[in-house]
Order: sequence, then C-alpha cells, then structure tokens
Amino acid sequence: MHLSRRDFLQLMGVAGATGFFGPGAIQAAWGAAGDPYEIPDYGNVTLLHMTDSHAQLLPVWWREPDINIGVGPVLNQPPHLTGKWSLDYYGVPAKTANGYAFSCLDFDTLAHKYGKIGGYAHIASLVKRYRHERGDKVLMLDGGDTWQGSATSLWTKGADMVGAQNLLGVDDMVGHWDFTYGQDQVEHLVKTELKANFLAQNVFSNTWQELVFKPYHIHEVSGRKIAVIGQAFPFTPIANPGYMIPDWVFGIHTEHMQKMVDECRQQQKADLVVLLSHNGADVDKKMASLVKGIDIILGGHTHDIMGPKPFMVGKTLIINTSTNGKILARFDLDVGKGKLNGWRFYYLPVFSNLIKADPEMTAYVEKVRAPYKEKLAQPLATTESLLYRRDNFNGTFDQLLCDALREEMDCEAAFSPGFRWGYCKLPGETITMEDVMGQTAITYPQVTINEYTGAQIKNIMEQVADNIFNVDPYYQQGGDMIRVGNIQYDFDPDEKIYHRCSNMRVGGKAMSATKKYKVAGWAATTAPVEGKPVWEVFAQWLQAKKHVRVEKMDLPRLNSDMKSNHGIAFPKEYGL
Repeated sequence: MHLSRRDFLQLMGVAGATGFFGPGAIQAAWGAAGDPYEIPDYGNVTLLHMTDSHAQLLPVWWREPDINIGVGPVLNQPPHLTGKWSLDYYGVPAKTANGYAFSCLDFDTLAHKYGKIGGYAHIASLVKRYRHERGDKVLMLDGGDTWQGSATSLWTKGADMVGAQNLLGVDDMVGHWDFTYGQDQVEHLVKTELKANFLAQNVFSNTWQELVFKPYHIHEVSGRKIAVIGQAFPFTPIANPGYMIPDWVFGIHTEHMQKMVDECRQQQKADLVVLLSHNGADVDKKMASLVKGIDIILGGHTHDIMGPKPFMVGKTLIINTSTNGKILARFDLDVGKGKLNGWRFYYLPVFSNLIKADPEMTAYVEKVRAPYKEKLAQPLATTESLLYRRDNFNGTFDQLLCDALREEMDCEAAFSPGFRWGYCKLPGETITMEDVMGQTAITYPQVTINEYTGAQIKNIMEQVADNIFNVDPYYQQGGDMIRVGNIQYDFDPDEKIYHRCSNMRVGGKAMSATKKYKVAGWAATTAPVEGKPVWEVFAQWLQAKKHVRVEKMDLPRLNSDMKSNHGIAFPKEYGL
C-alpha cells in the first residue's frame, strides 16, 4: 500500500520539530506548499543510488562546472553540457531549486536562497522515508569514492565512513579512492567492518589472476532476482599510487564483464542486471555499446549531473549521480520474469535546509567528529571570492593552492592535480582547517620541488590532457586538467597528443624548451617521497594572508570556435 504524504506525516509523527521537513521549511525557504520528495507508488523494485560522497558527512556547497568538454563521439552529449545548455536539455528552469542544483548559473545568489546540499543525516532521512514507503523493495547502492576526501576519513583510515554506510543500510558498493588506504586497510574494512557487499568484477590478484572481490551479488526482491555487478575504477594503480595496492591488477575488462552478465542471466537466472560502476560517464556509454544484457548502469567517478532523465545506449539506461551527497537517484522498476517491463526515474537533490536531519545519523556523525572538532574548526583566513574546484581547467580554490605552493616553496611555477573532489566556499566565509583538508586529504600529500625543462612541462601537461580529452573513452581516466600556477598556454582539446598545448609561457614570457624551471607540486604517484604535507603549506600561507581573493586565474586560451561547437557555459575569463 502506498501512503499519501498526509498519512505518512501522521503515522510517523514527522510534522514540526521532529519532522522529516524542518519547521516551516517548505513555505518559508521555498515559497511552495508541495512535497518535492513525494513519489507515486510504482513497480516492484526500487534502486537508490549515491556516489562520490568523498567522505563529506556534513552538508556542503557544491557548484557544477562552467566547462565540461566532450570530444569525439560524446560531443554535445550529457554530461558535456553545462549552464543553460544543460538546463535546456533536461527542461529545468533556471533560478529555481533544481536550476541551482543542476548548474553553475547564479550560484552565489541561489546558494544563499536554497542552502547547502547533502549531509549523511539528511540522506539518511530520505532513505528511511523511502524504505518505510516501499518496504523490502528497496536496494541502496553506493558507487564508491566514499572513504576519502575529508580530514576525519583520512585520520580514521575510512572507518568513519564505513560506520555511516552501515547506518545508512548500503547493500552494495564499489571503489576507487577507497583503495588509497592500501591493501591491508581495505581488506580489513571489507572483511570485518563493512556490512555491504564490496563488488569488483575487474580487480584480479597478481599471483593467481583470481578475482579479489565478489564480482556480483544476487538480491531477491519481490520474488525477482536482481543482479548487481561491481566495476571498480579501472585505472586506480595509474591515477593513484600503484605501490599501495601492489598485489592487485585493475582494468576495464569488457570481455569479463560480458561473461559476468551472461553468468547472471543464464546461470543465476537474474531478472534484472544492474552495473554499479565507477568507470566514469563516457566509459559507461562505450561499455554499454559493447556489453549486451545490462539493463541499468548506475555510474560514478566523473561527478557528473546526468539527470533528471537517464541517457540511453541501446536498451541500457545510464546515469551518473553527481558527488558530495548532492543527489540521491531513484529508479522505480517493474521487473518481470527475465525482463524489465517499465521504469520511472527521479533525480533528487538533497537540500539540507528542507530535509530534517535523521537523529540516529546525526548522533553518529557528532560522535566520530568529536575527537577532532577543535582542530577542524581552526580559522585560517577569510575568502573574498567564491572558491570552487570543479572545472576542466583551474578552479579558484586550486588557484589559491598553486599560489601558496609557489610563494611558500619559492618556485617559479606550480602544479596541482586536477582532482574533481573538493567542495566550495562562498565569499565572506572563513576558511578553516577542515576546508583545507577538504581539498587536500590524501594518503600521499607530500609537497615536492622539481626542476623541469620547458619541454618536460609541456610533456606532463600533454600527457594529462590526453587522459581527459582522448576521443576513445577507454583511454580516458577522468579527473580534470592539471592545475597550473604562473603558467599560461593555448589549448585545443580536439587536437591529438603533443598538439593540444601551445604558445606556452611562464610568468607571461615564452617558455624555453631547454631552460629549467623550479616547479612546486604535490601528490606524487610513482613512489613514496619526502616532504611537508600540502595542507601544512596551504594552511601556513592562508594564515599569513588572513584575507584571500582570486584576482586572476591561470586559465588556458581556448581555440576560438569552442563556444559554437560545445554546449559550455564559458565564463568571461576565457574571452569567448
């Protein structure tokens, strides 16, 4: 039986201070009387999906990118549409709650109106509500990058997030950054702490070439067999330090994926096959074109908005569910014997000022954060600019980090990885130690100083660019372009490797191929290195500045036809 909103509120006693909604939240904050989270009853199976929370237990600001360039077969396809083009594609009005959640437009203004997103206590309330309404028809699936991205996750080696997942009732998960705690810690968490199934059909042992984790799990839901196959990030030992997981071999393994799909269909008699993936959106699209028999791909890794309607390749439905707990995706399915009869899809922004925090999860979050509370709250500086990371090229937070590396390490230039994790700060807010860790909390944080020739600098940047803008999605590794400090260049994503970066300059002067430049960087992946943790360098610089403002960005000059050829919300800094 489906409960109406009125019945649900009466039954659970959730009105007012103890409610699912904050007191007067809908009318006061939103000016509407409807319930954006009420969903009509449909079907016999519900899939709830979140991914890439990057260990953010609390609500955060998260701004979508201005620039998310697609090349080759994915040009002008989701998720490579931003700003008004993205909203137009999905039919979402600008300057609305969903317009705020799904785009970068008017972010500063709308952030003050609609508030922060995510937070495990708010997600838990939503999940509990749907479990109450749908009963045992619900599966809760986590797409990975869950155990990394915050100070507390780093200091507890992912244990704080495993506890939150257990409390949330996650059924299955996959991994990527989660592996950066090393083999021993991952095995410990998976075998002794995590209640969910940790799945990966594409991780094999070096010695025996056997699967390290379960490749799939068969769930019995409403008398139907639901197969969930796991796909870990295929390039983990390349994008992150391979020495941390020396006995494990990763890859895309399309043929083995087909074997697992066939095994689920033919031997396990699965009625529905779901791929819980950390491939990234474009890789998922290609995999769907090559592997037959997957009904739904619940994607992650690239942090993309792919809603409020799924993308289809053949008969396969594909989504990607953003990041930082910003979106909870929901599929309601009519699963028949051996086939999917019908579906409905909902892309639900988790607005923290609208959803009442779950008391049980709130108590847990407070408990795991308590030992670090004073350190996390340490004030460092006030920002006068909107600080964000997510963009194909430099974000403002990364620009500050590059400036800090150059000045503190006395270098001519700086590199910073193009990580897609790291939340935002609004103008006027205080940057705390927790915020610095929210941009830098990794297990290999040492700052290094290297002398690179101009030719080496170009080679580094060309290699990174090819990992992002290769026309074959199977050669893409996700992430964004390496961030640069005091380096200027022209860029054409449609060129081939060694031809994308041109007219390179350091401090405005032409870069010499043979001259050596002193370059600061961090997050070396090839071998352990000595050096200060990057957060110490960044925090010291911020404390000395007291007030920070991004006056200019070290952004590339893009080729002139980019604006007409890509559905991108180019900011004025690019001059297009």
